[in-house]
Amino acid sequence: MTSALSCLPRAACAADAPPPSHRWKVLAAGVVANAAFSVAFSGIPMTAVLMRAGYRLDNATLGLVLGLMGLGIALSELPWGLLTDRWGDRPVLLLGLAGTAGALGAMALWAAPSAGQVPALGWLAGGLVLVGLMGGSVNSASGRAVMGWFGERERGFAMSIRQTAVPLGGAVGAPLLTALARHGGFAAVYATLAALCLGAALLAAWWIREPAQVPGTMRRAGTGAQDPGRGGPLRDARVWRIAAGIGILCAPQFAVLSFGTVFLHDLAQLDLARIAVAMALVQVGAMGTRIWSGRWTDRRRNRPAYLRACCWLTTMLFVGLAVASFAGERGAGLASAPASAWGLMVLLAVGGICVSAWHGVAYTELATLAGAQRAGTALGMANTAVFVACFLVPLAIPHLLSAQGWALVWLAAAACAVLAMGLLVPRRARLSAAS
Repeated sequence: MTSALSCLPRAACAADAPPPSHRWKVLAAGVVANAAFSVAFSGIPMTAVLMRAGYRLDNATLGLVLGLMGLGIALSELPWGLLTDRWGDRPVLLLGLAGTAGALGAMALWAAPSAGQVPALGWLAGGLVLVGLMGGSVNSASGRAVMGWFGERERGFAMSIRQTAVPLGGAVGAPLLTALARHGGFAAVYATLAALCLGAALLAAWWIREPAQVPGTMRRAGTGAQDPGRGGPLRDARVWRIAAGIGILCAPQFAVLSFGTVFLHDLAQLDLARIAVAMALVQVGAMGTRIWSGRWTDRRRNRPAYLRACCWLTTMLFVGLAVASFAGERGAGLASAPASAWGLMVLLAVGGICVSAWHGVAYTELATLAGAQRAGTALGMANTAVFVACFLVPLAIPHLLSAQGWALVWLAAAACAVLAMGLLVPRRARLSAAS
C-alpha cells in the first residue's frame, strides 16, 4: 500500500508536466522576450540622427548616450545569470521584462523632448541605464530555457533561432522607431517599447516552464560538459576565453548598429528613409544567416571552423569599407555620386550581416561547454563582455572619427575581428582542425 501511495504524487506530476512538444512554445516565448527588448536596444540607435537633433547633442555626447543602455546591461548580465541558475528562467524573465517596461514608461513621461523643451541629460542617461539594468535579465534566462528544453542535436538550431530575436527586434525597430520619433516624438517611442515588453512578459508567464526529464527528448538538467569539480564557469578559463571572444567580435557589430546611420547620413549622404531600410535589411539578413548557421553547424559539427570563417570574412569586409571610406573622405567621388553612395550602403550592410551571423553558434558552443545547469551563468559572462563592448564602442567612435575619419573606425573594427578569432578558435584548435 505504501508503495502504491508513493507513486501517486509522481504520476500526478507526470500528468501535469508539459509534453516534449512544449519546447517550441518555450523557444517562441524566449524569442518574443528577446525581440521585445531588442526593439529598444537595437532600435533606439537607429534614431541616432533624430536623437542628436531632438536632444541637441554633439557626436561625443551622442556616443555616450547610445552606450549607456549597454553599460546597464553589462553591469547586470552576470548577476541576472547567477539568479537564473538559482531561481529558474520564468521568474527572472517576468521580473526583468516588467522592470524594463516600467523604466521605459518613466522615460516616456520625464525623459522625452517636447516642443521647445529638452529634458536634462541626466533623465535620458539615467533612464537608459535603468532600461539596460532590467533588460539584461532577458538574455541569460531565455538562453538557459533553450538549453534545458533542447537536446544536443537541436540545440545549435534552437539557440540560433533564439538569437534571431536580436536582429528581428532591430529590423522592426529601425523603421518603427524612426517613424515614431519623427511623427510622434520620443515619448511615443518609449511608450511603444514599454507596451512591447509588457506583452512579452505576459507570453513568458503563459508558456515558460521548467523542463521535465523526458529521456531522449529533452536534455536532463544534470548533464553537461562542465565538470562540477571545476567550480563552475566563473573558474573555467575556457569559458572566460570564449566569453571574451564573443564580446570583442561584437564590437564591429555595435559600430554598425550605433553609428551606421550617422555614417550613411554624413558620408554617403542618404536620406533617413533609405537609411532605415538599409539598417532593417542588415537585421533581416542577420536573422537568416543565424538560422542557417545553427542548422548547418548542428549537422556538420563544425562550430569552430564556422566561427573562424566568420572572423576572416568580417576582417576583409571591414578593411574594404575602410578603403572605400578613405577614398570618399579624400574627395574621390565615392560619397557624392549616387552609385558610390549605394555602394557604401551595400558594403556596410554586407559587413553588418556577416558580423551578426555567428551569435547562435558561439553561444551554443559556450553553453555546451558550461553545461545546462550552469548555462545561465556562462551566458551572463558572455553577455557582460558583449555589453561592455556595447558601452565602449559608441564612446570610442567619435574620437576615432576626429583623429582619422571613418577609415580608422572600420580598420579598428577589422582588428577586433582578428583578435576575437584568436580567442574563439585558439591556434591549437585551428591546427587540429586542419590536420
